[in-house]
Amino acid sequence: MIESNAGYREEMSSLKISLGAINLTAENPQAQAAFWSAVTGNEISGGGDSFYLAPNGPDGFGMFFQPSSGPRLQSQDSHMDLTVPWGSRAQEVQRAIDLGATYQWDVLEEHEHVQWTTLADPEGNLFCIAEHPPVH
Repeated sequence: MIESNAGYREEMSSLKISLGAINLTAENPQAQAAFWSAVTGNEISGGGDSFYLAPNGPDGFGMFFQPSSGPRLQSQDSHMDLTVPWGSRAQEVQRAIDLGATYQWDVLEEHEHVQWTTLADPEGNLFCIAEHPPVH
C-alpha cells in the first residue's frame, strides 16, 4: 500500500536544500584545488593530502579534493554544469582554457533554452560552462 505523501511535500516546500560541496579525488589534489580556485574564485584551505575550497558566497558551493585511492575510472558518470550570465560563456570558456582546461565540444543550437561548452579540467574531469538566454 502506498501512502499519500502530500503532507510531506508540503513540509518540504518550506525547506531549501543547496549544494554544500562537491567531493573529488585527484592524482594531485593541490594542483586540482589551485585550478578550481582560479575558475571559481573560492579560497583554498587545508593542506597535506586534502584541500578544501570554501564557497565564495551564500549561493556558492565548496569543493573538496582528496588523493585518489585507485586507478581512474574509464568513464565519468557525472560532471558539473557551471552557469554564467548570458553573453559571457565564450569569455569564461577561454579563461578556463587559459587556466589549464581542455576544450572538448560546444552545444550551441540544439536547445533553445541553453548553450554550453564542455571542457576537461587538468586531470580530465569533464565540466560544462553554460548560459541561458534571457526570458522575454
